[in-house]
Amino acid sequence: MVVVVAVGAGEGVMWRRLISTVAGLLVLFVGSLAFNAASGQGRWPGPLDFVRVHPWVVLLLLVPLALIGLRPEPRDDRTPRPARPVTYRMPPRNPHFTGRDATLRELRRRLTSAGEAAIQVVHGMGGVGKTQLAVEYAYRHLSKYRFVAFVDAEDPDLLASQFMPLARELGLVGVDSEQLVPGVYGELRDHRPWLIIFDNGEKPGTLVHALPSGDVARNGHVIVTTRVSGWSGRGDVLDLGVFGRQESVDLLVRRVPGTTAETADRIAEHLGDLPLALEQAAGYMDFHQTAPEDYLALLTSRLEDMIGQGELADRPTVVVATLWQLSVGRLERERPQAVRLLELCALLAPEPIPLDLFTGGPEPLIAAAADPLAWDTTVGTLAGLGLARRENASLVLHRLVQAAIRAAMPADALAASRVRLCRALLAAVPHDVHGDPDARPRWHALLPHVLAVTRDDPPAGGAADTAVLLRLASEFLLLIGDFAPALPLCERALALDEALRGREAEVGFDLITLAHIHRDLGAPETARPLAERALRLHESRLPAESPAIATDLATLARTLCLLGEHEAALPLAERALRIDEAAYGPDDPYVSFDLIALATVHLDLGDPAAAVPPISRALRIREARYPPDHLYIGYALLLKARALHALDDSSAADFARRGAQILRSQLGPTHPKTEEAVALAEQLEEG
Repeated sequence: MVVVVAVGAGEGVMWRRLISTVAGLLVLFVGSLAFNAASGQGRWPGPLDFVRVHPWVVLLLLVPLALIGLRPEPRDDRTPRPARPVTYRMPPRNPHFTGRDATLRELRRRLTSAGEAAIQVVHGMGGVGKTQLAVEYAYRHLSKYRFVAFVDAEDPDLLASQFMPLARELGLVGVDSEQLVPGVYGELRDHRPWLIIFDNGEKPGTLVHALPSGDVARNGHVIVTTRVSGWSGRGDVLDLGVFGRQESVDLLVRRVPGTTAETADRIAEHLGDLPLALEQAAGYMDFHQTAPEDYLALLTSRLEDMIGQGELADRPTVVVATLWQLSVGRLERERPQAVRLLELCALLAPEPIPLDLFTGGPEPLIAAAADPLAWDTTVGTLAGLGLARRENASLVLHRLVQAAIRAAMPADALAASRVRLCRALLAAVPHDVHGDPDARPRWHALLPHVLAVTRDDPPAGGAADTAVLLRLASEFLLLIGDFAPALPLCERALALDEALRGREAEVGFDLITLAHIHRDLGAPETARPLAERALRLHESRLPAESPAIATDLATLARTLCLLGEHEAALPLAERALRIDEAAYGPDDPYVSFDLIALATVHLDLGDPAAAVPPISRALRIREARYPPDHLYIGYALLLKARALHALDDSSAADFARRGAQILRSQLGPTHPKTEEAVALAEQLEEG
């Protein structure tokens, strides 16, 4: 559709210009006569002699007539307005457009600044609002252009059919298809400045015949919206991300009456701040009259279903669930390995996924990973099509891309992928979370993905691996002092192992980890039977000198101390130390745990002098093996401060202060253990 509105000039302008011209000529004529009169000329014929006698009077009468033509045009409703621009196929303006003010200013700056390319590319993943941004820009700056057009560029074969009516509107007829596009740009020289939006373009090569070049490009502006990378050689690229959280909250609060900022924030979190998903959510709640809190509950429990519900007023067929179907379908035909990678990533967390998860195991998860070039192009294809973001050695998928992929996967494919991912994660995570100094950064990177893969009940064949992953995750959470979330993970691991045959030793590992969690949560009475059962299981299944038995003994000893049974705890701690020293040597981190347990028993028995040597030895081992801010060093420092304080050693305050600093940096200032450490440090400094 083409809309043209033009208003002609008023007749009053013509008459005023005529009066001005005649008056000006008369002024010049009379001025000349006045000059001659002043020069002493004789009598003039007829009425002109009045000019000779009174030249200055006549001149003063004519000057106002000349000034009439110079008077500014009055601004009233009768004044003709300048012509409005021609618009071609422009979508209606979105009345609910939210935010993006800084981005719109930047887009305008780039299009109008000297030295910037006339072609501006807006790049981003599907649903991020690229089209809405371009359309909003066009409406905000409509008065700056004489011609504005919107072209659907998703299918290059249909571009010519959109340029034909455009050419006719510009008066261009009788041209062949090869000259159609150049002819349109040639006609646009008379309509400059102009703006053309090419929406949802693919690779630059598919639009090369439709984009202006050379001097023609300087007559106007071009905006290309695209999900596809690779446009930097053709124009300036502006990367558009998801909404900021405040923009998401503002949209929901404005669109859905009764929505609180807190509920809007939680809905936005589940939807990953994707503008299309937020509009879809608002449309769903508006149509179904669903309370925001109820919608949030549905999102939490049935995300894959909800991304297919709700519709946009201006695009009723567009929903998040099908937003990436075309891209995935094309990938399935052209690069099926990329789809397999996408499906595996869809089951992981919406956090950076280390790429070595797919390549570093004994058996690559993706066949393409065996060839460096094939692997690089497989990963790069996902990033290039806007399905993922590549960051250093990792890949990031938006949570709704993941949900859409999961929703489209058959149940058997989902189950098989989960089993394979469990095995790959089990090979990738450090199992020795206490002794491996590099365990923390690796676990920090992989923990979200472990939790995502093990969130639901395991599929057939994946229960054992799932149980081990859950227990190892709970051990890592213990390591970093996050006790509360560790508890349900370990309880699930225990339930899975107890349901499987031949897993007695694994059940013992689950029990001792669970005992450790309850002890650190302040429930030693709950921890004791768990530790005792673990010890019985391991003593019945493992060699007497197994380090696993030493762990059970040390944990039970420290639990008994908390229950006031110090005499019973002492031989257990001593036996644990002997086993680990024989198994690992005198300077292993596991020996430090036994030393700490033994020192704790001596302290609780009222013998701080006997506690200081094992504490000091444990501290030396840990400082040699762990980073200086490691929690285990902080715990040892605080225990040594207690022992030295009991001996009236003034250096106790320094140990307590150092330990408290470590806990504050690792656990945060409000963690109970941090508060306890700070209180000890302040008490010793005051003393």
